[in-house]
Amino acid sequence: MFEQALILGAYILCVGFFGLITSRNTVRALMSLESIFNAITLNFITLSNLSTNREGGEIFSLFVIAVAAAEAATGLAIALSIHRNRKSTRIDQSNLLKW
Repeated sequence: MFEQALILGAYILCVGFFGLITSRNTVRALMSLESIFNAITLNFITLSNLSTNREGGEIFSLFVIAVAAAEAATGLAIALSIHRNRKSTRIDQSNLLKW
């Protein structure tokens, strides 16, 4: 059971990294980053069930979820503002943050 959960977490992590590296769309990159955070959370919960201190991994997973929520809110706000100005959400076409 633990091996299957760790393998699933590793698979989701690899899919997230692949999506993050190959995506040209900002929203797709944010979705891939969310899947990476979900894989990390799954691995923390699985590994906390193996140890005697079960609360450590679960509390750290709550912090990961909070960071993921903050990243989603700020990332989508930035993507919406870039889309309003440039009419595109492609990562390679948005150079608004350059001086």
